[in-house]
Amino acid sequence: MAHILIIDDDDQLRTSFQRLLIREGFQVSAAASGESGLRVLQDHVPDLVIVDMQMPGKNGLETFAIIHGEHPYLPVIIMTAFGTTDSAIEATKAGAFDYILKPFDIPEMLDLIKKALDAGRFMQTQVTLGCASEGEMVNEAIIGRSPAMQQVYKAIGRVTATDATVLIRGESGTGKELVATAIYQHSSRSKKPFQIINCVAIPETLLESELFGYEKGAFTGAVQRRMGKIEQADGGTVFLDEVGDMPLSLQSKLLRLLQERSIERIGGRETLPVDVRIIAATNRNLEEAIEDGRFREDLYYRLNVVVLTLPPLRDRKGDIPLLTDYFLQRFAREAGIKNPGITEEASRKLEAWDWPGNIREFGNTLHKAIIFNRGTPIAPEDLDMGPSVVAERRERAEEPDLEVSVRNWIRSGLEKGEKESFFDETMDTCARILVSEALIFTGGNRSQAARLLGMSRPTLHARIDKYHLKMDTSVREETDDGGTAA
Repeated sequence: MAHILIIDDDDQLRTSFQRLLIREGFQVSAAASGESGLRVLQDHVPDLVIVDMQMPGKNGLETFAIIHGEHPYLPVIIMTAFGTTDSAIEATKAGAFDYILKPFDIPEMLDLIKKALDAGRFMQTQVTLGCASEGEMVNEAIIGRSPAMQQVYKAIGRVTATDATVLIRGESGTGKELVATAIYQHSSRSKKPFQIINCVAIPETLLESELFGYEKGAFTGAVQRRMGKIEQADGGTVFLDEVGDMPLSLQSKLLRLLQERSIERIGGRETLPVDVRIIAATNRNLEEAIEDGRFREDLYYRLNVVVLTLPPLRDRKGDIPLLTDYFLQRFAREAGIKNPGITEEASRKLEAWDWPGNIREFGNTLHKAIIFNRGTPIAPEDLDMGPSVVAERRERAEEPDLEVSVRNWIRSGLEKGEKESFFDETMDTCARILVSEALIFTGGNRSQAARLLGMSRPTLHARIDKYHLKMDTSVREETDDGGTAA
């Protein structure tokens, strides 16, 4: 359970915010001043600090400076009113994770908290290379003694001593993010920010502002200047995951960053120098993407300075016993049980599978086995590895192509060309349908719907209100005993 410290002199906001975060499943401490917040930190270091800018005594900027000096890896979010945005920007330049304007939108704040906790985890969790020593407990490790993995370890060692741009290539699930984190942690920039951007998870219109920021008035809703993740990471490292899926419109801006070490915010005319190291990763065939016109050739050569290629698990099956021991120890420890071990038959089944999802699929399979196993050694029947790759592909081929249907629907709307807000309305339509179907599926039970959608109940409630959803069935909440109440 993540621990969050709130430092704010506004009693009402601090109390309601604390209650909200506790309902979201966080452990929360609160302090009414910078001085009392620093005393809390002396007793216990949380996973995240959220501090208000304007407070009597030590203000947010002074409080942050002390926190950052003592705990450089601890993420700090600044809360600020409109009049103190410039100070918040200065704090972000000095190492604060991000800032948010008050009054804030709850879903936006919860999303920012998740990103900050993820960033803190990546910066603080040491990635072990090779395998853990006997009896050593590690949460994140790159496991393997095969010749292919030995080459990966050597390459990591060589590139950490430089500031060279690194391109990590490999199939989905091979551990590209762990390798990027290891490079960062062993580099001279390890005490500076580490920003992770998934280029495929963020819509194109938002990705540009996420990376490069924007100036006040750059577009509707840009009420204040906003720093992008690249500017926030000045002096540190930016990891661009799935860079092969980056839109062409943004590839030119990334090329400029790599060539000139400078950026421009959206709507800005000022060229801003930035000192960041770029680590990129992709599971795409970039050479084919260049031929198809989906990836710039000049950007490819800029990224292709140092290339680390991660082998798929099917090409290093000799590492499967090591991986098995690692995951069984890790998941048993997390579940608070004794490592049950594994039978020889189950081990042979693991080694016979091709693992199209690589390490991610392998780990998930053992995690599921640990959860449903009753403490006896894991047997072949405990390993749910799903259908064969051939059967899965045949099944997909027989299904209607959902992407084609969605694309046709979007293209129809684009051809009408009637509204400037088409993107926002389309996203809202998708979200409305998704929330509505989840509520129908659960018979109106909001708690179950929220879990299915991977969001909190307050976020779901906000979506229901936003989309004016009304149910024919009564909307229900789960009671504390697992039942439901009208």
